[in-house]
Amino acid sequence: MIKKIIAVCLLSAAVVSCKKEATVSDIKPANDSIAKNETKEDQYKPIDTACSPNYKTEDYITALQWYRTKIDKEIATNSPEQNDKVYEDYVKIRNKYTSCLNDLHIDILDKYVDYHTREADTYNLPDNVKKIAAELNKAGLEFRVMGEGLTEIHSLPEYYVSVFKNKVTPDYDAYISQIAKDNKENYAVNGGLLITWEELGDRLIVWENFMNKYPKSPLIKVVKEDYHNYLLDYLLGMDSDRIYDSEEGKIYDDKREEYNRIIKKYPNSITAKKTKELIAAYDAHIPVDQIEDRINLRR
Repeated sequence: MIKKIIAVCLLSAAVVSCKKEATVSDIKPANDSIAKNETKEDQYKPIDTACSPNYKTEDYITALQWYRTKIDKEIATNSPEQNDKVYEDYVKIRNKYTSCLNDLHIDILDKYVDYHTREADTYNLPDNVKKIAAELNKAGLEFRVMGEGLTEIHSLPEYYVSVFKNKVTPDYDAYISQIAKDNKENYAVNGGLLITWEELGDRLIVWENFMNKYPKSPLIKVVKEDYHNYLLDYLLGMDSDRIYDSEEGKIYDDKREEYNRIIKKYPNSITAKKTKELIAAYDAHIPVDQIEDRINLRR
């Protein structure tokens, strides 16, 4: 019995001691609470980039915010070359999380256009959708109406500029800035161009100038691919936006007018050279199915 009493006394003493220590810690400087918060942040592990129905919107947003904080700290001390790699990795991570959010909110995305009012670019969103939109915005994301009843979750056009401007090498800086400009408007949907043909022509020149200025950039492969795809659309048209009037046997007047503008304004460009070849081929009545090979667009 005595032993038990002693044990209880010792336990009681320990509790009292702990309470005393807790009381002391309560009056430590504010810096201590900051240290605790940092430790908690350090212990946080972002969710897997593999999509899961077990994850909620807030799980993805928290992970995206955590990565943003991590990136901001890294790029502050990195060299521009190191930040180029950080940018590429960051884009991949954000794209994966964004894809998961698109899967998670497929029901909202399918109904989003139904919220459109009679006023241009105005939507009457239910409270639950407003709440999700606000959460997405915290991570630089938005609901984006793509056209033809299609809505997707995307990064805000200027998001990467806000993170990496003047923190990367000149080629990456130019690339990120131009991508932001390109993404301000939807490019195409269901085989139809959504920007004007003049805008497409100017976009080709911008990327051609990039290739000429930064021929050894690590980005050159992806830029060449994008340029080539734009060139195909520009010269061959799209399913819902044709270049050639088969009945009349000629290039549509508005397209020819744009081609002549590019040729006159940028006579020494590759874009102008290919455009001249296209016009010559059509004017010579080369069969439409042979035009592509005739001007070597696939090479």
